[in-house]
Amino acid sequence: MEKELGFVAVEDTVHYQLFLIHESEDPEYLQDILQQYIEKILAHFAPILVSYIWQNESFNLKYKPAKGNLPAHITGHTKFGDNIEDEWFIVYLIKEITKEFPELLARVDDNDGEFLLIEAADYLPKWLNPENSIHRIFFHNGELCIIPLPKTAEGKKLLPGISPAIPQVLKLFSGHSEDFVASKSIKAAVYKRINGYPKKIQTCLHRAHCYLPAGIAVVLRQRPALVSAAVQAFYLRDPVDLKACHIFKTFPPETRVMASVSFTKCLYAQLVQQTFVPDKRSGYSLPPHSHPQYKAYELGMKLAHGFEILCSKYSSASSDSKKQILNVPLWDSFLRALQKNNYFKGEVEGSAQYLHQLQMAENYFLQTVANSERSVAVSPGEEILAILKKKLFNLEDLRKSSGILPPEDDDSWLEISPDALDQILKETSGTNKSNFASEEKQNSDLTEVAESMKAFIAKVSTYEGAEMPRSSTEGPVNFDVDSFTEALDKILGANSEELDSDDLEEEEEFEFLDSDEESDLKADSQGDTASWNETTENLQTYMNEMDRELSSTAIGKSFTNQKKGVCLNLYHLSSDLRGNGCWGYCFFFSRSQL
Repeated sequence: MEKELGFVAVEDTVHYQLFLIHESEDPEYLQDILQQYIEKILAHFAPILVSYIWQNESFNLKYKPAKGNLPAHITGHTKFGDNIEDEWFIVYLIKEITKEFPELLARVDDNDGEFLLIEAADYLPKWLNPENSIHRIFFHNGELCIIPLPKTAEGKKLLPGISPAIPQVLKLFSGHSEDFVASKSIKAAVYKRINGYPKKIQTCLHRAHCYLPAGIAVVLRQRPALVSAAVQAFYLRDPVDLKACHIFKTFPPETRVMASVSFTKCLYAQLVQQTFVPDKRSGYSLPPHSHPQYKAYELGMKLAHGFEILCSKYSSASSDSKKQILNVPLWDSFLRALQKNNYFKGEVEGSAQYLHQLQMAENYFLQTVANSERSVAVSPGEEILAILKKKLFNLEDLRKSSGILPPEDDDSWLEISPDALDQILKETSGTNKSNFASEEKQNSDLTEVAESMKAFIAKVSTYEGAEMPRSSTEGPVNFDVDSFTEALDKILGANSEELDSDDLEEEEEFEFLDSDEESDLKADSQGDTASWNETTENLQTYMNEMDRELSSTAIGKSFTNQKKGVCLNLYHLSSDLRGNGCWGYCFFFSRSQL
């Protein structure tokens, strides 16, 4: 499947494709149309994308020409690494893109395949499986859609019986898109992961104070998203990388200032949880652990190592590379699209806020639009050195501004209690749902038993026996002995299997009997049985003799022999139930049983 879609599965990477439902037969015209859609999409979502901090790779779109049975389309892929929230944010973007541009049909998957179906596994129809789900899961008009299997002869003419080809899918959605919207339960399971965006972006961030070199503070002020590359460089460092950190050429420790840095929670956790002791030659010394700003010193030291590693991998920056990229017509059309979508929010051209927004847009354009057109992407080290070369800063001014920093966020979320962990596991595994269903079933069983007993007692019993109340819609009898016994146990507050303390003591006494005592008991038991049998035989002899003497009298003639009846039925029924391993508290008999 990967070869057919034009990509190879990569670990922790999400792939997305956008198709034009009514595609043009002219390849050149179709390419122009799709390029315009790329500009419109990126410009429309620029307000939430320019400041987003990605774990590894950013959301990107590029034109993909037709190949084989796969028509020309817009495609992109993002390696999200350890931060799964990046993947779900992209799902949100894809959903919103199809809502804003309903003429587009989109699909998204990762190296696990149709991961949206994995999220909704408890609610999928039985016919849907990994083998037949290929090219059946799409987003259209802001809704999750599933192309079903045909059920009738007419359906087979319209719906594909096997995994459909993309041209066939586009034809289906051109006329019957409303028929493919997924069920409410499936949509709820998937949408639960993307509810809250774009406001959720802020809740996934963590702001912390860091004591770091002034150059890094300047770079992060202009390009906050570069913090992810620095954290990854430190997190994945090797001995070769650390050689560049013996002596800091780009970010010397003497220029350190206190700054506020925004991380994603994933990046912050990666940075905090790693234990690292800097080389003495680096000059990055740490205060005692009891120091009130120890964490700020440690975070700044780790970030400095990450930024130094990035810059060491790029020897020189081309000052003209950015100017050359921003002179292409694509940037002009992108800038016009930003202005049309009110990206600058009414700021006067040339004002400080306008220039800041423009700088963010330029960086966003370089990392998304321009990189998709270039054979070699701009490396983080190249971008850092370019910013340092262009931006001049006053060290004293930066140190003064460090005294008015906003408060940092509480990082108690790093610790999780056992109860909270259990709750998360229950929500993820669906245990809460199964427990709720079990409780509902138990309550329903108790209610049914109680209502049945009330109805039975309310009926009048005659000499012919009690007649069980019947429902007009009654079907075949389905008696679950275990459920009935369990329900009665709960109603009566008893449990036939429970032993009281006396029973336990008696059991313990018998367990500790020696072989002689057991033999004596067996002998006594056999003697008692023989005595009882003898007494019973004597009693039966006396009764037979009495019957014989009374048979000629008026009293004897009034006697009738009792045929096998209720008592014997009771005996046989109780024996059958005991033979089946079932002990009950009472037995009800209808007229048919007497």
